[in-house]
Amino acid sequence: MEDKSFDGIHIFSATKFKEREVLGETITRWMKEHSSYKIVDTVVRQSSDASFHCLSVAIFYKE
Repeated sequence: MEDKSFDGIHIFSATKFKEREVLGETITRWMKEHSSYKIVDTVVRQSSDASFHCLSVAIFYKE
């Protein structure tokens, strides 16, 4: 059984088009800056209404 316990969580969220467009690069940069962290799980969610689309990525990690 895989151990998914974690020490921390980092949330990335983007609502505006430009923010969503670069979200992958933002997450990659954070991961490189914290290369000693072991990522144990990720959760991706999208929510929308008539005007806005929000994308959220939660990264659970062990230090």
